[in-house]
Formats: sequence, C-alpha cells, structure tokens
Amino acid sequence: MTTDPYPGTDLIPAPLLQEVRGDSPGRFELDERTTLDAGPGTGSTARWLRTVLGAATGLPFADGPGPHAIRLRVSEDVERAHGPEGYRLTTEDPDAAVVIEGGGPAGVFWGAQSLRQLLGPEAYRRAPVSGGARDLPYVTVEDRPRFGWRGLMLDVSRHFMPKDDVLRYLDLLAAHKLNVFHFHLTDDQGWRIEIKRHPRLTEVGSWRARSKWGHRASPLWDDTPHGGHYTQDDIREIVAYAAERHITVVPEIDLPGHSQAAIAAYPELGNTDVVDTAALTVWDTWGVNPNVLAPTEAVLRFYEGVFEEVLDLFPAATSPFVHVGGDECPKDQWKASPAAQARIKELGLADEDELQSWFIRHFDRWLTARGRRLIGWDEILEGGLADGAAVSSWRGYGGGVAAAEAGHDVVMCPEQHVYLDHRQAPGEDEPMPIGYVRTLEDVYRFEPVPPGLSPEAAAHILGTQANVWTEVMENRSRVDYQVFPRLAALAEVAWSALPAPEARDYPAFARRMHTHYARLDALGVDYRPPAGPHPRQQRPGVLGRPLEGTPPIV
Repeated sequence: MTTDPYPGTDLIPAPLLQEVRGDSPGRFELDERTTLDAGPGTGSTARWLRTVLGAATGLPFADGPGPHAIRLRVSEDVERAHGPEGYRLTTEDPDAAVVIEGGGPAGVFWGAQSLRQLLGPEAYRRAPVSGGARDLPYVTVEDRPRFGWRGLMLDVSRHFMPKDDVLRYLDLLAAHKLNVFHFHLTDDQGWRIEIKRHPRLTEVGSWRARSKWGHRASPLWDDTPHGGHYTQDDIREIVAYAAERHITVVPEIDLPGHSQAAIAAYPELGNTDVVDTAALTVWDTWGVNPNVLAPTEAVLRFYEGVFEEVLDLFPAATSPFVHVGGDECPKDQWKASPAAQARIKELGLADEDELQSWFIRHFDRWLTARGRRLIGWDEILEGGLADGAAVSSWRGYGGGVAAAEAGHDVVMCPEQHVYLDHRQAPGEDEPMPIGYVRTLEDVYRFEPVPPGLSPEAAAHILGTQANVWTEVMENRSRVDYQVFPRLAALAEVAWSALPAPEARDYPAFARRMHTHYARLDALGVDYRPPAGPHPRQQRPGVLGRPLEGTPPIV
C-alpha cells in the first residue's frame, strides 16, 4: 500500500495500490463534454454516478462513449487479479477521461466510490459550490477488499429510525465500501417490521409508553411515547436501495429471548403458566429481559409465519443470511415452567441450554430448506449448534474462535472493540457514556482474525462489522456522533490489506482523515469532532455506564 503523495488522493479505505503521475501531478477537469459510457452490468453504478455527481458538479453526464467519457466496464482480467469486488481506476487512458474496470458489478461500484473521493469533498454536496467538484488528478488505483463481510449492525428497535434515515445510512455505508447492513428489527422495546398475518406486532408491539433516559440505572425518564415501524413496502424499498449499492441486508428477528414486544402483542407466545403475560407491555427500559418465548409448537408455527413474510421481503439474492438473535435468553421462566420442563423431557434434552439450542436448530433447518443461512449471536453455540449456522461473535473473540475451529463461519464483532455505542473518550463531556473508551485509533488497530487461529479456522472468518445499539441514542444525530468517525476506521480494517495492529500507520490514517472530515461535513454527518463534542452533543447529568481500564481480550 503506497503512502498518499497528493492531498486530493486521500482515499479511505486505503487502496492496495495508488500511483500518481510525478511528484507534483497535474489535474484535469470534467466538463459539459463528459459522458457516461456504461458497459453491461454497470447500469446501477451509472445511475448512481449521474445522480450524485450530477448534483455536485451541475454536469448532465449524457450517455455515450468517447475521449471525454467516464467508462464503466466489468473486466475478466480484473476479476482474475482482484476478485468480483476488486477494481482498477485510471484517469490516464488516452481514449477516455476516466476508466473504471471492476471484477464484477460491485467492483465497478466501489471504483466509482473512489472516483467521488478523488473529486474532493465538494463531490459530496447536493448542489455545486465554488464551481463544482470537477477536478481530478492523474492517478491509477488498483484495489480489492480483504474481507467479503464488511458491515454495520443498526438497532432500530430501542430507538426507531425513520425510513429516510435508514436510506441515508445505506449511502454512508456505500461511501465507506461497506457491503453488509445488519438490520436489527425486533427486541423487547419495539417490533419494527409489518407482518400482515400478525398485525398486533406493530399495532401494539411497535409502541412503548415511555423510555428510560440514559442507562437503565438512571432515575430519568422520557415520558414521550416512542415507536414506529416499517411497512412492507418500506422494507422492499430499503432492500432495493441497498441492492443498487451492492449492500447485503441481514434482517434480525430475535428469538427466543428479547421478545417482550412480541409477547405484549400476543400474550400466548410467553410462558403463561408462570407469568401473567397479558399484563406485559412493550418494555420501557434497557437490559436483559426475563420474558422469553414459550417452547411450544404454537410458538414455532407463529414464527414460521413471521419468517415466511420476512423471506418474501428480503429475497435470497440480496439477503442470503437471516439473523435470529439467540443472545441473552434467561432460562429462569423455563426452569419454573411445568410446560417447559415437560417439553425438555419429551424432546430428550439435558437442560434449558439444549432447549434454546432446539429453538435455534429448528429454525436453522427451516431456513436451510428455503435456501437461506441462519446466523445468530455467539450464545447459539450453547447446547450445540446446527452444522450450517454462522455466528456473530460479540462477547469477545472466544465464541468466534470456538465456532471457527468447529467449522462454522464467523463474523467478528467483539463488543470490547467495535461496539460503537461505547464511549469515544474519557471525561464527563461524552454523552451518556457507555462501556470502555474506544478511540478512533483503537478501532483502527482492531484485528478481526485473532492471533493463533489455525489457517483452516481463519478461512471461516467471513469478516467484521461494527454494532450500534441505540438504547442511549434517541435520534439520528446521536447515532451519527457514536458511529462517526470510527466507522471510517472500521471500514479500513475490513477493506484494506493492513499490517499487524501494532505496525499500522495510524498517523498517516489520521492525516487522511482531515480530508475525510470535510467529506462528512459535506454529507451533514454529525460526527464527534477530534477535539471533543460540541456543547449541543453533550448530555450533562445523564447517567451512563462507563467501564474503566483497557478492555479485556476474551
């Protein structure tokens, strides 16, 4: 990876190879003659370029080839060299202004993202300023991603994010060459997806009367009712929008824990022999909820119906994985429930852990029969894991290491390193401080493949993602503050061929971030400034749960 010799080529994530002409490269300008020459398989990238660069430059970008064209092609040579997501971009071709060749349609799109960066921060505005973003350096870039899974998990259950904000986040993922959007749609505090055969899931389950303000130990409450959900057409729009940007959407429907919103809507889903489930409401605070699904055939049929509609909304081509949660499922109600104990005996299970495994295995078989793959949080390892299931390793590296050594695919997302709800600095100015301090540099030095993993097991590490839990993020600005700028560091970790964590050139990354902050400014991202939060970003007096010291490696 070369060091950037020219301020206009501060690409993030860092490319595999970047060459500019000479020590003081010249520049050339896109103008009214610039056209878009889109080859087969590149139509979505051409539409995207015309939309974003047309707005930023004021240029029409008519269709057609020629010496002033931006030429988009899928190339077998690039595919052989760099894979389907790799690309080659050059502004030094004699027959075109810009040539972007991708190993596949996605590679062409990632090359187009680099083109936008090369045009400067003004290319991220919605109308031309200062003459528009038209200048390009003479440069050649060759690039490919390290991992095939480069993601962000966004929790819209704790605090609902309207559809337009979700679409905006898909654009922000694409701008950082991230290609997986893990969509956390259900939890104790809200059910966010319309299921037509079970309308009370959103009529009742998508609204709570109030919300805890700050950590669950805080004495403060926000007494404004909170809620919202996505209609099925909203979901179809989100999925189609993601697909145009070569982003896979992974829907998450939690079971058997994190289910109080569903039980509040349909009390028969809960353990009615030990709890008055009819008295339950959508949960208004945070933490691990004791109300879990009953292990009955009726519950299985109910959730099969839910998943039938989910699979229809998230087609296999764009959503091969379906996340079922499986985390933080307290077993107390099952231990106290005569019905659950009878179920354990009937199924010949050893204990409540195996009962949870029975839940997960059932839906693994059900999804596999329909051409999908189940993925869940690392607790699904407890009691035994179905052969085809994949694991999101969140409690540390340990679950992912165990899963990978056992032959399961893994997404590494340990909370101690890439939970972006965790605070970014010490001190009282950080709003509602949660968890360990994880700075921009800390995230940049995160390594998804732990040392000591055998080569066979390492091949099962699909990639990594950052997770954004929104208990203390009440709106888009708060999400922006927690996610950025750290998502830029995670994107480089996931994409670029970086050395070992201690050998990474963080000062060079920080220098490139100066340009990237200007891009984020142009996009209207309410990121945490390097010098600390603005007064409007602070939440003085609101209790968090800061953890001191260096996070453990577990």
